Amino acid sequence: MPYLSIRGARLYYEDTGGSGEPVLFSHGLLWDSRLFRDQVSALQGRYRCVVYDHRGQGHSEPPPGGSAIDLRTVYEDAVAVIQALGLAPCHFVGQSMGGFVGLRVAARHPELLRSLVLLDSSAAAELPLTLARYRLLTTLTHWLGLGPVVDPIMSLYFGRTFMRDPERAAERALLRRQLADNPREVWRAMQGVIHRRSVEGELHRIVTPTLVLVGDEDLVTVPERAERLHQRIQGSRLVRLPCGGHMCILEQPEAVHAALRDFLETAEAPAWVEEIRGLG
Repeated sequence: MPYLSIRGARLYYEDTGGSGEPVLFSHGLLWDSRLFRDQVSALQGRYRCVVYDHRGQGHSEPPPGGSAIDLRTVYEDAVAVIQALGLAPCHFVGQSMGGFVGLRVAARHPELLRSLVLLDSSAAAELPLTLARYRLLTTLTHWLGLGPVVDPIMSLYFGRTFMRDPERAAERALLRRQLADNPREVWRAMQGVIHRRSVEGELHRIVTPTLVLVGDEDLVTVPERAERLHQRIQGSRLVRLPCGGHMCILEQPEAVHAALRDFLETAEAPAWVEEIRGLG
């Protein structure tokens, strides 16, 4: 399997290659690069699609020690991946945690990105009430693994429409198994995500063309947070999907793909960003 040695860790990645514009996909917490399988399949004929696993998730190794994997480290990994694979300027597609990463890259390194897609994500820190709930889930995962908390996580991650659809029972069973397969060490990534700092104060610096997509039934990053992103990122585009939860990419893959394809075809960076890229 292909790995990149990035800042003391070995990160798993897949690269479709090709001469098209590069698209880097960054997955959400408790998932891995397989999350984007449908999107990569649909886009790889036109784009160079690259997926990777965050450290401590999927096939990527956790760093030594037993401390939390903070989001700053994961963000710095993404910058290093873009540079190591020569992807700049790339389209960056981030789901939830991956969106947290993408926001930081766009605000701090605009020269690395051609566009930014935020799927069910947010710039805010966790609120005290949700933080207490997530701390409990993280603690249980630390001591018992993810298996005992799969059902509450499913109820958080997926919208009521998906969870109640009898025709999608087999999908739900498969997703439960995939979540339960996470190693107990995943609590380190969970800890880093739930204690992330807000970057709302940096949103005015984002000039990268941005698509904000959210499901109307998202309980983790509620639609109001997506609305705030849209209002604060100049020139951004907002898409709300009815009957979609936090995992729109799995619940409504065709709708997500359509929005993604239409956005990528029209995304153009401001001229001054292109000038910075030329200087590089």
